[in-house]
Amino acid sequence: MVCCSAFYLFNVGDYMLTVGAIVAFVLHLLLLINLISCLILPDTAEKPTYIRFLVSNSLAGAVIGKGGSTITEFQSQSGARIQLSRNHEFFPGTTDRIIMISGTIDETLKAVELILDKLLSELHNEDGDDVGQKTKVRLIVPNSSCGSIIGKGGAIIKSFIEDSQAGIKISPVDHNYYGLNDRLVTLSGSLDEQMRAIELILSKLTDDTHYAQTMNIPFSYAGVYFTGFHGIPYGHVHPSVPAAAHGGMNYGPNAPGRKYQNNKEDRTNSLTIGVADEHIGLVVGRGGRNIMEISQVSGARVKVSDRGDFMSGTSDRKVTISGSQRAIRSAETMIMQKVSYASERAMD
Repeated sequence: MVCCSAFYLFNVGDYMLTVGAIVAFVLHLLLLINLISCLILPDTAEKPTYIRFLVSNSLAGAVIGKGGSTITEFQSQSGARIQLSRNHEFFPGTTDRIIMISGTIDETLKAVELILDKLLSELHNEDGDDVGQKTKVRLIVPNSSCGSIIGKGGAIIKSFIEDSQAGIKISPVDHNYYGLNDRLVTLSGSLDEQMRAIELILSKLTDDTHYAQTMNIPFSYAGVYFTGFHGIPYGHVHPSVPAAAHGGMNYGPNAPGRKYQNNKEDRTNSLTIGVADEHIGLVVGRGGRNIMEISQVSGARVKVSDRGDFMSGTSDRKVTISGSQRAIRSAETMIMQKVSYASERAMD
């Protein structure tokens, strides 16, 4: 249109031709600048991103749905990809599975909201009026990216709390697990408050180069192993198959025993740990429910010593775990998570 105007103005006079040419040049320049900015500086909302958070093993089925129907529906509605860790793959120190959602920021946030709303409705169905309006969700954030959401002197996280009205708490680095490079960010509040906090956090993380680099890292924790809870004596190990002394390592801060590595993953071993007598009920559960769940999920056999049968020189009951190394590690993590939770409550 501009070119045609310039051609017409050429018949009017050289002066008007010059003006028309300048206008055409400016319009083309603006279009070129806009195109370059779209290519070099894409909208943050369109950047591929991801988020991970925890879901209890008992509620994971509600996210999946019968034959995967619910998770398929959520993917269709949001446009995001939703992945869930296997039923025996937990975040270290917990019995919670990991949900990973990837897509654009808008797609990811939509999927998160669908899942959290579903989990909230399931909790209301199970516990009725006992479930308050404020709940908690735990995000998994790489340690290398936590600084971007904390800010200098905590300025950024404070602004997020003020904006969202949600409680935001970042866990310290957990040295109890070798190879664990992630931290938990706990958000407490209503669903709307949590979603606003997640939006702020995810937007900040998406701009962080370290976070983008972790997007394609597997979200299972197969290479992470427990090194001992400080202040909780345990770790007396009795391998059923003899092992060379040089294959062992100290296991637990106060543990006189050793943990022997077995080259064959499926070879049956046994591990005996000490659990304080006052906490043994948490391991067993009402009617043996907890210990049966631990056995079923981990695939290991778990046996608790009789009353009065303690670890030598302690008042800790013996808990013997038998099975493959993988099963033993899984059962041990579940048991110590329950013990750790009880210890934390006692200190509060």
